[in-house]
Amino acid sequence: MTVKQLRAFLAVAQTLSFTQACERLHLSQPALSLAIKGLEDALGGKLLLRSTRSVRLTPEGESLLPLAKHLLAQWDNTEERLRQRFTLQLGRLSVAAMPAFACNLLPRALVRFRQQYPKINVTVHDVINEDVNDMVRSRQVEMGIAFAPEGTGSLSFTPLFEDHFVAVVAKGSRLKQRTSLSWEDLLGEDFITLQRPSMVRRLLEQALSRQQMDLPVAFESHQLSTVGRMVAEGLGVSAVPSMCIPQMQALGAHYLPLTSPTIACRVGILTQQELSVAAHALRTVLLETVQAPYLPEHEAGQAG
Repeated sequence: MTVKQLRAFLAVAQTLSFTQACERLHLSQPALSLAIKGLEDALGGKLLLRSTRSVRLTPEGESLLPLAKHLLAQWDNTEERLRQRFTLQLGRLSVAAMPAFACNLLPRALVRFRQQYPKINVTVHDVINEDVNDMVRSRQVEMGIAFAPEGTGSLSFTPLFEDHFVAVVAKGSRLKQRTSLSWEDLLGEDFITLQRPSMVRRLLEQALSRQQMDLPVAFESHQLSTVGRMVAEGLGVSAVPSMCIPQMQALGAHYLPLTSPTIACRVGILTQQELSVAAHALRTVLLETVQAPYLPEHEAGQAG
């Protein structure tokens, strides 16, 4: 039983005329008759009784009529919904993003995406970097935004930008008057950072280890917002990727360029499977919208 056969049967059953059914379907009479015969052969019996003067339904044809209407309505609805998905008039998309990106850079990209595709619903999973990798790998989400993984395995990584760590100090700190800080300066203060297994923490420890430097931790937390508030209240200092600058400023902290060593980290899009049309559109918007956070040297002493 095919959709073409059901459409032929429905047209004849509703008009009780092969001639009118042919006009409705833009088919020749032989093609219409062949479709009806194919349907009857597939089901095993007569659905229509046809004479030179009239067409009427058999009892089996009567019972098929409401079912054919329902099946074809479902088919047409499915076809239309898929067409809307392919043309981005309808859809749903799930994305995982590490908090540093989700809080600071993703909203601007989503504004542009929403302006272009207002009918696409987006779910954002704001999870730690390691969970972003796991959610993409297990296909809980179509794409993730995270730091470059040490080994991609089955994942594909598309770079968005290279970020650099900046120092974060309290507005009342004596360090605020400096135009930049070295790690030696920063680590002379009580240091506040994220708890393991945070990728931010790991990047800091790995970079400092290469310089034969330790990371003495006075306070640690799971949330960047908590770290920022601790710094703002004068409990110590911290270092975060520069994409977190707006968040740190909103929490009341002050930032400075950080050197010796300069710690860089790549941020990008993680995918594993062929993307849906909606996911591909968001990927394009991210690549066009998201740029490397920029810290002008002449503004460093005025930041915060």
